[in-house]
Amino acid sequence: MANQIFINLPVKDLKKSMDFFTKLGFSFNMQFTDDTAACMVISETIYSMLLTHDKFKEFTSTDIADTSKVREVLTCLAVDSKEEVNAITEKAIHAGAIEEREAKDYGFMYYRSFADLDGHVWEMMWMDPTAENGTEAQADATMDSHS
Repeated sequence: MANQIFINLPVKDLKKSMDFFTKLGFSFNMQFTDDTAACMVISETIYSMLLTHDKFKEFTSTDIADTSKVREVLTCLAVDSKEEVNAITEKAIHAGAIEEREAKDYGFMYYRSFADLDGHVWEMMWMDPTAENGTEAQADATMDSHS
C-alpha cells in the first residue's frame, strides 16, 4: 500500500508557479527541486511535483492537457476550518488564480475552488468532524461537489 502521494502537474513557468504556491503558504523540498521540477510540500506524506512541460513529457506518451479547454484533474485538499478555506482561496485569487466555482456550504461541509496559473483546479474543503456519518444530505452534497 502506498505511504506517500506525489501529484505530478505540468507548469509553463516553474518559477512563477513556485512563487504562486509560496504566496498560498506552501513550502518546497529543495532536495527534490531543480530547474525542471519543484517538490511542493502539501503535508508530511503528500507532495505535488511541479514539472516543466519538457520534464512532464518524460513521464507520459500522450499530450499535456490544454487546461483552457479540459480538466485533467481536480485536487481537493481538506483543511481545518471554513476560515482556512477562505484564506487560502483569497490568497490564490490575489496571486493570480481564477475562482472556478462559487463557494458551496452544506453546513457540515464547505468548499471553494480555484484554477492556478496553469489552469489546474484546486479545491479547498472543510468537513465538520462532528457531523453524523452517512446521512443522505451528506452523500448528495459529496456527489455534487465532485460533479
